[in-house]
Amino acid sequence: MSVTTTTHLNFRGTAREALGFYQSVFGGHTAAVTYKDAGAVGHESEAEWVMWGEVASDNGFHVMAYDVPSQLPWARGENPFFVSVRGDATEEITALWDRLAEGSAIVRPLGPAQWAPLYGMLTDRFGVTWVLDVAAPYNV
Repeated sequence: MSVTTTTHLNFRGTAREALGFYQSVFGGHTAAVTYKDAGAVGHESEAEWVMWGEVASDNGFHVMAYDVPSQLPWARGENPFFVSVRGDATEEITALWDRLAEGSAIVRPLGPAQWAPLYGMLTDRFGVTWVLDVAAPYNV
């Protein structure tokens, strides 16, 4: 079993541009799934926004990013990131979730998601927002 942590950056309509910039700085490859790709368009003007994206390079650099949809609160510089914890075993992620959830505000309960066998989001008692999930293969 293994677990990795990744900084997950939050934008409003500029995630693709930011990912391209970070790739130009750190190298590697960029992947992105839009709200349209995932069948999760809330507002037609946001269909091409990034629902999930990343830059990963062979030297170990890795960030994830998304565009916060307009129905959710967002202000530049406020809550600019999440910490993503990704594992390959549901038991391990569930155990970590259970410990982190003590005293936390659950944003999205841990459970199956369209893009992952297990996914959840919470804000811990220190104000840090965590995204936990079980890795799933994806094609981009």
